[in-house]
Amino acid sequence: MFRNREFRRLFWIMLVTGTVGFFVIAGIHLLCALIFLILFLILCGCVLGYTAVRYHQIAELSIYLNRIAAGEYGLDLRDNMEGELSALKNDIYKVTVMLAHQADLLEKDKLYLADTLADISHQLKTPLTSMLVMTDLLEQPDLPAEKRREFTGHIRSQLQRMEWLISSLLKLSKLDAGTIRFKKEQVFLPHLVDKATEHLMVLMDVKQQTLVLEGDPDTYFLGDRDWSAEAMANLIKNCVEHTPCGGTIKIQYESSTLYTQIVLSDTGEGVDPVDLPHIFERFYKGKNSSKDSVGIGLAMAKNIIQKQNGTIEASSEPGKGMTFTIKFYRAII
Repeated sequence: MFRNREFRRLFWIMLVTGTVGFFVIAGIHLLCALIFLILFLILCGCVLGYTAVRYHQIAELSIYLNRIAAGEYGLDLRDNMEGELSALKNDIYKVTVMLAHQADLLEKDKLYLADTLADISHQLKTPLTSMLVMTDLLEQPDLPAEKRREFTGHIRSQLQRMEWLISSLLKLSKLDAGTIRFKKEQVFLPHLVDKATEHLMVLMDVKQQTLVLEGDPDTYFLGDRDWSAEAMANLIKNCVEHTPCGGTIKIQYESSTLYTQIVLSDTGEGVDPVDLPHIFERFYKGKNSSKDSVGIGLAMAKNIIQKQNGTIEASSEPGKGMTFTIKFYRAII
């Protein structure tokens, strides 16, 4: 305690004050000076005792802080008594709870990163292995020209798949990092659907599928046209892939004072109830997923929609198709 500069200063102030007071009073009356000295010593003892208790409590807090710094977030320092130290204990407890929460989030992020890297490695390993095998076959001098063209086409297809995967992962990384600035422009639904389906119409024609639009052509929402088209394209692509030949894909849209709603439905095979809560999770592949499915299209679509003050819900029954309900909420001024 005497090592503390503030305490030494207080001690010398009390000593000088008591000495001066004693000699001043002693010059007036010796008995009064003795009484003053006794009372002064009692007061000094009380101050020293109280200070010692305070320093002991502060030392305990220091020990608690060192334990918290070492990762012991289960300590409970809450104190219901009034006073500065009690308030300090409660504040330290609040910080401890916050640190525990952040540590938990950090651990979850580490596990998520490890799982994501494992999924990406798996997705890239399969086409790379396939291309390596076909490259070895292409080196054979007696390989027929027809087989050579077939293997070359497979390699090109795998390269395109890897290019799409890497491009999608980069987009997801930008969305997660918050580096993308979404525009605030009027996005008319017919124009959005045209942009989202421009590269899907060939596949729909091959499968003889019908695209039906229902709603007011002037329906719009405020958002980013390009990124919204990216989200819609992923949703429509999912419907196209899971709808049989001759099926129908319907897009309905309407506006209200609170939001603009888009309902995308198909007449496909639907989703198993077990898979439905997980379809927006990255790299998740349900029972009805195609063999070439990666499992990031729906996750990206949800991320884009949520970044623009929107929500998306999915509903389905096996054999009765899939329905996506999207709502872009209007800003409240």
